Amino acid sequence: MNQIILFHGSERIIKKPVMGKGNRRNDYGPGFYLTEYEEMAKEWACGRDRDGYANRYMLELEDLSVLYMTRGTYHILNWLAVLLENRTFRISSDLMEDGRRYLLDHFMIPYKTYDVIVGRRADDSYFSFANAFLNNAISLQQLSVAMRLGDLGEQYVLKSAAAFERISFREAVPANKEIYYPKAHGRDLAAREAFRRIRSNRRDGVYLMDLLRGDWENDDERLQRIVLG
Repeated sequence: MNQIILFHGSERIIKKPVMGKGNRRNDYGPGFYLTEYEEMAKEWACGRDRDGYANRYMLELEDLSVLYMTRGTYHILNWLAVLLENRTFRISSDLMEDGRRYLLDHFMIPYKTYDVIVGRRADDSYFSFANAFLNNAISLQQLSVAMRLGDLGEQYVLKSAAAFERISFREAVPANKEIYYPKAHGRDLAAREAFRRIRSNRRDGVYLMDLLRGDWENDDERLQRIVLG
């Protein structure tokens, strides 16, 4: 597939995405973030209880290098390492700091070399799930389940000048805050409630402390069975 339709949710119409703009502390660092789903883009557009737009684009993928972080041998700890490098975590204990360093040293991947990244999205609730794992409050198995809550789908991130040259604007579809802000808020609440049930059901599993004590590596067969299952 050389062409794909993607949407970007925003409070404004963006006919020409510009490389280098936007929040530099997003999941995968600086870039232009998109989704395959118009309805999801509308929720993102109205996330601050304001009207917005689902900006619709065509992206030409031919000759672009694309990193699919939810496919192949990549797993949730690779995603978490990337998140740790870009998002702001409140480090509240020595264990959390040790875990942060360990994940960055052992599970980081060369994501900055790609034109486009396709991977998980860390909305506020999902960011809190990652934070709970770093605090040794939930197991790796529980984190893997939690990250599938809410059906956020994947996000596409344009990272390079070549990628920005291959995207073209098609239209801006209005998003009404009266409809889409409650949807976004409800999705977040539902994910948090489901997570509370997962968290309360504590059972045997692999915790951050176990990774540190066992000196687990990215290609560890035990890890592959858990995260790729």
